[in-house]
Amino acid sequence: MEWGMANRMAQLIQSDGHALFLPVDHGYFQGPTRKLEEPRKTIEPLLPYADALFITRGVLRTSVNADNSKPIILRVSGGTSVVGKDLANEGITTSMEEVIRLNASAVGISIFVGTDYEKESLLNLSKLVDEGTRYGIPVMAVTAVGRELEKRDARYLALSCRIAAELGARVVKTYWCEDFEKVVTGCPVPVIMAGGPHVDTELEVFEFVYDGMQRGAIGVNLGRNIWQNDYPVAMIKAIRAIVHQNATAKEADELYNSEKKVKAKKS
Repeated sequence: MEWGMANRMAQLIQSDGHALFLPVDHGYFQGPTRKLEEPRKTIEPLLPYADALFITRGVLRTSVNADNSKPIILRVSGGTSVVGKDLANEGITTSMEEVIRLNASAVGISIFVGTDYEKESLLNLSKLVDEGTRYGIPVMAVTAVGRELEKRDARYLALSCRIAAELGARVVKTYWCEDFEKVVTGCPVPVIMAGGPHVDTELEVFEFVYDGMQRGAIGVNLGRNIWQNDYPVAMIKAIRAIVHQNATAKEADELYNSEKKVKAKKS
């Protein structure tokens, strides 16, 4: 691996081999989604606890100070929205020149395996990998499923992750699922968890994060589970404890509740 590529990967994946990415890119297809209406207010208190920020160029320029030292993963796919005909019909929205100009450490792109736009999204990934390799910039593939959420099972996600790795992605972001080890085992590059099933409690979030880490994920890329929580800083601290300190779900829940009480007293 070239020095530049290796250096950027080392910025993203910490010395313990794990990573906590904070995605705030949701507005590129959802608009001002709940608790991300004003991105700067959402990002600033959480940034110290993230290993990298997954973000679009527009929000990076407007909502993150230029003296930020945390690595940036730039979202470079889009062109569709929640009110459009098909979320899977994405294209590449940002040039590699722009990525370099913004000093990003990596780029992220969605792929939509099993949809009408499977071929286009996979060729987008391939093109981006070629350009990233030329300039030493790693590509993170996101195994998006659009509105077809029933496809979040091990067989489908293992297929999607393996294809992404085969096409040259350096990291793959995918959903947690039952039998998650089948997804990780079949993917020869690091796997980051995007999320899991809809849950009602923080403990359930900690449980699927812990399970995924035990089954081979190197970390998480969790957004709404963190910044839509009533106590987002407590939430990211607890998840960080699982990712980087091997805390159990119960220990993370205890940390969350402790941090929550401190915050409640101050307010």
